[in-house]
Amino acid sequence: MKHFQKSITPLIESQAQQFTPAERKIADYFLSDADNEMPSNARQIAQRLGVSEAALTRFAQKCGFRGFREFIFAFSQDSPDAEKNFVQPVLASYQELLNKTYSLVDTAQIHRITQLLLRKKRVYFYGKGSSGLVAQEMKLRFMRVGLICDAFTDDDMMRMNAVLTDSHCLVIGISISGRSQIVLSALDSAKKQGASVVLLTANIAADFQYRFDEVQSFAVKNNLEYGRMISPQFPALVVLDMLYADYMSINQQQHENIWQRTYDAIQLNKE
Repeated sequence: MKHFQKSITPLIESQAQQFTPAERKIADYFLSDADNEMPSNARQIAQRLGVSEAALTRFAQKCGFRGFREFIFAFSQDSPDAEKNFVQPVLASYQELLNKTYSLVDTAQIHRITQLLLRKKRVYFYGKGSSGLVAQEMKLRFMRVGLICDAFTDDDMMRMNAVLTDSHCLVIGISISGRSQIVLSALDSAKKQGASVVLLTANIAADFQYRFDEVQSFAVKNNLEYGRMISPQFPALVVLDMLYADYMSINQQQHENIWQRTYDAIQLNKE
């Protein structure tokens, strides 16, 4: 098993929606592994891409670096996997997603979201498609340990539920693409009612930080060689597991007792 290591690839991918066309061109250049001999000189890269050196600097700053020189140094430390058989690349893709998640997840933010889960009287999960599967899984996992929660994957149910929330509620929306309008608008509606709102997404738009109380990003599978073999909800489920582990670590014995009670109740139906 490889060790986890910080990678800047997920930082580039998570800012994709905020890039200008020139910056998008720069991002595509660095996310592509087609060019094996990439120059490290800013002027050469700018000439090759037909962009200004200032655009390279702005791109690096949007990715969280002070300048392009710092960005290119960090990028040069990445060592992409090159396995060729069908098993190893799939496993490498999962490993890469885990490395990306490690690079993106803020443990302090995980703690803040966990505190919301503990404090709020009612918790709701919203999602559509693959994100809806994550919402249902979150409901199942947390209900098993005593959290009063529900999950909604239907448009009308999300709309109705959102306007019935209040300051005692927490609403967590999952949108892998960051473009699910029903999930985003339902979160906006819940926010207007006084609920705390959290968005889990792989693509962060510029206004998300102002619209929602917490925006937890997770890794995307774009630009992974065997990405189509990876379930799109996998990175979101990794973040779910982190939230669940943090939640269970608080009042652990109480939560384990509740889990045992719900487990026993389920087993009664199987006898």
